[in-house]
Amino acid sequence: MNNIGFLFPGQGAQSVGMGRELARGLDAARRVFERANEVLGYDLAKICFEGPDELLNATENCQPGLFVTSMAALEKLKQDSPEVVDACRITAGLSLGEYSALCFAGVMSFEDALRVVRRRGQAMQAAADANPSGMVSVLGMDADKVQELCDQVCGDGEVLQIANLLCPGNIACSGHNTACIKLTRLAVEAGAMKVVPLTVAGAFHTPLMQPAVEELAEALNDIQMVAPRIPVVSNVDAKVHMDPEQIRDLLIKQIVTPVWWEKSIGVMIESGANGFYEIGAGKVLRALMKRISRKMPLMNV
Repeated sequence: MNNIGFLFPGQGAQSVGMGRELARGLDAARRVFERANEVLGYDLAKICFEGPDELLNATENCQPGLFVTSMAALEKLKQDSPEVVDACRITAGLSLGEYSALCFAGVMSFEDALRVVRRRGQAMQAAADANPSGMVSVLGMDADKVQELCDQVCGDGEVLQIANLLCPGNIACSGHNTACIKLTRLAVEAGAMKVVPLTVAGAFHTPLMQPAVEELAEALNDIQMVAPRIPVVSNVDAKVHMDPEQIRDLLIKQIVTPVWWEKSIGVMIESGANGFYEIGAGKVLRALMKRISRKMPLMNV
């Protein structure tokens, strides 16, 4: 592989213990967690390493935890295979993971990205608390049929819409909890293979996150952003953007609009990527890649 794409996971990939072995085995990775603790003013490493689940899964902890774990895993790859890092030509991250991709591409510093991610998590948690909501993945059904069911469910002020177009046969939907329950029943009756609730606090990537927009915009406006040194594919439109101000605007838009993950991977492959690395917690993106391009090599770090 001489034209590599780096992929960074988002919320839902977390698990208690993530990053612990990295920090134990590599000084550079341990220092990443130490820097994070200093920036945040609390022991994020302890939450990542020891949990409990309820604490780690809280959005305000989960989002910075996943970001820092990805940055620590990147240090491991830099030590073990610097030639792989040098061969990376394009990158993307799933939802929250886009901040890891942008940090790797030099758009924002580690410290600034972490501060923004923390405020993003806090704002999204607050928006979720204001509206009991969640996400479910519909498996074994195409996007048009899922959209039809979402339209059928919505009514009486309920919100339900496609939030993540992840891969063929895996469409994540977000909305009010009552709407998610209705969709689960209707999708199974309509022939879906399975409907899986996601471990997130609310209806991410829908207008129900609108209350978080102002807070995130303020956080992003407080930091310096520069043009990426390598292309970063945006979740919002599956395109590469080099203008820092455009990237800033898209990050704000990202929390209230769908994530085009399958299309983003297609763009990376069309750009010439002939192999991928998933950098961070879990193997969610590996599973998605198998459905998008089964023969495409992907390694986990």
